[in-house]
Amino acid sequence: MNDLEAYPSPADFWPQVSVIVPIYNGEADVPALIGCLRRQTYPQNRVEYLLVDNNSQDGTLELLKAAAQTAQEKGENWQALSENQIQSSYAARNCGIKASQGEILAFTDADCRPEPQWLEELIKPFSDRQIGIVVGELMAFPGTSLLERYAALTEVMSQRFLLEHPFCPYGQTANLAIRRSALGQVGLFRPYLTTGGDADICWRIQRETHWQLTSAPQAVIAHRHRANFPEFRSQWRRYGRSNRYLHELYGVDLMPELTWQGWVYRLSRWLVKDLPRLSLKVLAGREPPLKLIQSPIDLLGYQSRTEGQRQAQLPDRAREIEPFGDRH
Repeated sequence: MNDLEAYPSPADFWPQVSVIVPIYNGEADVPALIGCLRRQTYPQNRVEYLLVDNNSQDGTLELLKAAAQTAQEKGENWQALSENQIQSSYAARNCGIKASQGEILAFTDADCRPEPQWLEELIKPFSDRQIGIVVGELMAFPGTSLLERYAALTEVMSQRFLLEHPFCPYGQTANLAIRRSALGQVGLFRPYLTTGGDADICWRIQRETHWQLTSAPQAVIAHRHRANFPEFRSQWRRYGRSNRYLHELYGVDLMPELTWQGWVYRLSRWLVKDLPRLSLKVLAGREPPLKLIQSPIDLLGYQSRTEGQRQAQLPDRAREIEPFGDRH
């Protein structure tokens, strides 16, 4: 079959899929994640699950081994793997890729909860032989803390924002699938990169090959968001580091830094203009109460992202790309 030919019918399209999950200190998340993966509607005989421990300091690896053994006893294809040489989720994903057999490689994370039809919907677009990358959608997992509700309100993790990136569209590896043969052309994830590797792999594939990227908005994963301010600030500093790394790798624009004059202006605007207007809408039931303090939380995230961008420096080894010695 020519690479650009379409399969006869998407309804008959059930390629072999490898689901790869890097896990670090995920003991609390693993049981729920496994439960979600076992409820997938994709045919069990057409999918393998590779759970990769990344040098966890808790009982994650033992938990993964027990889960894989139980699944194998039921005739299901699960593997517990370990990447303990390089502390990076991308190195762990590479470990899973090298052990995989699937034509399509699907990625998610330990703090994610895929809906039952996630994998089925994520794989459908690959029936078009021009598609090399498919981006699913991320939604906030229901939470009760202020910041969890903020994440849900602002849809901070929605992939649609990344699909509109001015340099080149991409998707986060929390919900992403890549055709195996595309990696054979550009290589694996950069194993020493600690953030930004999802953009990097998508950009390499689109810029160096004929493969195209598309989205699968019905392939939904719920993501557990940060519940407290230290976690929130850490998350946004990581986004800032990603900005810096991608700037050094591709020359993409850095995020403008917010000056103290900008802080004063935005806070003044919030107090004088936005807060009174939003208060009336909240009282009328047209906006949720959380909208009243969205602007200060936005500013805190912006500040944290600025700090991460300013302080980051791309390590020399992060430029390394491991080739993919594909057996298929």
